[in-house]
Amino acid sequence: MILSFHPCFVADRNRICAGRPPDGEDLAQIQKADRIILSQGCAESLYKMARDNCKQVFPNYDVRFAYPGKIGQAHLFKEFEAAHPFTLPFQKVAYFEAQYPFWESRPPLKMPFVLKFDWGGEGKTVFLVESQEAFSDLIARAGRYETTGQFGFLLQEYIPCADRSLRVVAIGRRRISYWRVQERPGTFQVSLVEGGRLDAGSDPDLQQAAREAVDRFCHKTGIDLAGFDLLFRTGEPDPTPLFLEINWFFGRKGLGGSENYYALLTGEIQRWIEGNNPHGETP
Repeated sequence: MILSFHPCFVADRNRICAGRPPDGEDLAQIQKADRIILSQGCAESLYKMARDNCKQVFPNYDVRFAYPGKIGQAHLFKEFEAAHPFTLPFQKVAYFEAQYPFWESRPPLKMPFVLKFDWGGEGKTVFLVESQEAFSDLIARAGRYETTGQFGFLLQEYIPCADRSLRVVAIGRRRISYWRVQERPGTFQVSLVEGGRLDAGSDPDLQQAAREAVDRFCHKTGIDLAGFDLLFRTGEPDPTPLFLEINWFFGRKGLGGSENYYALLTGEIQRWIEGNNPHGETP
C-alpha cells in the first residue's frame, strides 16, 4: 500500500498532516504502508514516525533533521568531504569570544569574509563583512538574538565568484542547474529577490561539474529533494564547485514555475514507486 501525505500526489491512501502533529490514525496508516510520500514541508515528528515504521520514504530527509541549520550543513559538508569554503561555526557568542579573545583587533578571518546566522532564507541573514565596525555590529546583533532564543552563527571565507552562484536542484534522479547572476553594482547577494537574474546556458562545463558533485553528494547522504547553492572561485583555470548551502525549500522560477516543478516531482515520485534507484542521473 502506498500512502501519501503530499496534497499534490494521489496514492492508494491519502492523508494531510499540515498544521497538526501526527496522531494515532496517522501511525496506524503508516504501519500498513509499503511506501510513503511526504510533503516538502513535513514536520520532523511526522518524518520520524514514517522512518521508524517504513523502510521506503520519499523524500529522504535524514540529514535535513540530523544536521539542522547552516551550522549543521557546515558539519555535513565536512563530514562527507564535500568541497566548501573554509568555515568557522559558533553556537554562542561566548564560545566565539573564548576562542578568539582578541577578535576586535584580530578577526579570525581575513576581510572581507562572510557572517551567516544559523537561520533564515533568501540571504536575509547573510552579510559580507568588510570592516571591523561592521563585524562588531554583527557580533552585538548575535548577542541580542540570543536573548530571544536564537543561537548560532558562522564565519566563512569569502569566495570571489564574478557575482554569480549556481543552483543545482535535485528531484529524485534529476539534477537541474542554472546560474543566478547579480548585475547591480555593490550588491552582495545574487538571489532573485535581491535583483539577480537567471541564466541557464552559460558555462555548461562548470554546470556539468556541479551537477556531478551534487550527484555524488546525494549518493552519500541519501538526499533526493533539495536545492544546492554552489560557487566557483574566479581566476582558477579549472575551479572546483564549492558547496555553499542546501535549501530544503527552493524557488521554482528556475524550474519553469510551479506547474512544471510539480510535473517533475510527480514524475520522479512515480519512478521511485516503481522501484528504480532514485539517484544517479543528470538531465
